[in-house]
Amino acid sequence: MAGEKEEGLQLLDLWVSPFAQRCRIALAEKGLAYEPLEQDLSNKGDLLLRANPVHKKVPVLLHGGRPVCESLVILQYLDEAFPETPALLPSDPHARAHARFWADYADWKVFECGTRLWKRKAGSELQLQARREMVEALRILEAELGDKPYLAGEAFGFVDLAIVPFAAWFLGYGRLGEFSVEEVCPRLAAWGERCGERESVARSLHPPEKVYEFIGYLKDKYGDK
Repeated sequence: MAGEKEEGLQLLDLWVSPFAQRCRIALAEKGLAYEPLEQDLSNKGDLLLRANPVHKKVPVLLHGGRPVCESLVILQYLDEAFPETPALLPSDPHARAHARFWADYADWKVFECGTRLWKRKAGSELQLQARREMVEALRILEAELGDKPYLAGEAFGFVDLAIVPFAAWFLGYGRLGEFSVEEVCPRLAAWGERCGERESVARSLHPPEKVYEFIGYLKDKYGDK
């Protein structure tokens, strides 16, 4: 699908960022070639600061040098800028709204609880509260999954690619919170493995053990002492 319109796609990302990973999965699903530009968030460069002066974070999609910030905005942009490629969002307005809702839910609940799990002191009431909220959030996602093979239904879709990067963090969340996602939410764990068999996902995510090592780095550097 290479062509003039596709030229100049670059993604400012970080290997472990679930938000950058969802963009990588989306680009792969749409068959769009791009140049990955790994960023050092401990020493942010001029390109990132110019491209995203408000939040100063990844991911940022550069299309012909023009930046598009925030991962869910990037996904919608890809659908609108490249309508000839497979659509990420469903065509039905209600289904689109439903998919956006659950993608937002993962961002403000799952990721936020996960951050508190590694940031708060082990065994503290704040961490125990984060654990309770994380387990509840995962169970809510599992209830939404139900007996479907994918969150989007019978086929892998927008909501799956938006949420599956968090599956690589399940191991770390469980170890920090002293629970097993496989035991607490077996269908959700199986969904993560099922999505991981897809080429676009397999190429974009990293082994849970490697992600857990990164969580340890975050905890040592930024966690409560």
